[in-house]
Amino acid sequence: MSDLIRTRALTKHYGKVRALDGLDLAVREGQVHGFLGPNGAGKSTAIRVLLGLARASGGEVHVFGADPWRQAASLHTRIAYVPGDVSVWPNLSGGEAIDFLARLRGADRKGTRYLESKERLMNTLEFDPRKKGRAYSKGNRQKVALIAAFAVPADLYILDEPTSGLDPLMEVVFRQEIARVKAEGATVLLSSHILSEVELLCDQVSIIRAGRIVESGTLADLRHLTRTEVSFEGSDAAPAAALADAHNVITDQGRVTFTVDSDRITALLPTLASWQVAGLRVTPPSLEELFLRHYGSTAETHPGDVRADSR
Repeated sequence: MSDLIRTRALTKHYGKVRALDGLDLAVREGQVHGFLGPNGAGKSTAIRVLLGLARASGGEVHVFGADPWRQAASLHTRIAYVPGDVSVWPNLSGGEAIDFLARLRGADRKGTRYLESKERLMNTLEFDPRKKGRAYSKGNRQKVALIAAFAVPADLYILDEPTSGLDPLMEVVFRQEIARVKAEGATVLLSSHILSEVELLCDQVSIIRAGRIVESGTLADLRHLTRTEVSFEGSDAAPAAALADAHNVITDQGRVTFTVDSDRITALLPTLASWQVAGLRVTPPSLEELFLRHYGSTAETHPGDVRADSR
């Protein structure tokens, strides 16, 4: 399995602002890759470089082995892109906008496959294609881009906050479409700050901060960097507190709870079994914990990132 997207030491400057500062990103073919970070961390800037919409200031970037700045037109026939804030033509109906976007990607608008896919997506997303663009809410504008993207087969889907404005039921439909295109062999780069969405969908995760990747790997690879929570029924925390690997031991409402480094949990289980504890719970660390490891509870960004991404 090869890398469909590869960047090395990628930089992008806007004047004195360093929007990307040595970005090393690898997206394997056939995988759903989560690109995680708060608004302003550099995700959208990186995506614009990958799409050939912005020229890198330095480093290397390859999509399908090609330079997206020099070969954007040919690459876009293989790529479906959904931005986080969709604008539509005010005087075109939603159906006309979808057809136009599909035509730009080379779809046969009268072909059976396209018509059936479009109809299925409009039904499942509960989208009315007859209204003019000016009448659509943010969520419906988002549906225009999603339908146009998923109705035409692509080798690579680049999705930048694609569920922005969608209600929870429509987010379920989105997840089903991601599973479908993955099963068909497509690759997905999903940029999001919604941790639960990334955790549900993605095979690999890359966390970006201040324009560079700070962690990358499978969720299993990354979870060893955080702690697993262990709890059992009891009111005496002393035995657990005596364990060398236990951290933050507390007793609350008849349960003893503590955390342990995730790579030490297997060694700890025989001890707990010998205690014959009741109601044992072992809760794996979440992606949110890993995210907060790098960003803290405020998920701060610096002004340079925000200005660069707003462009």
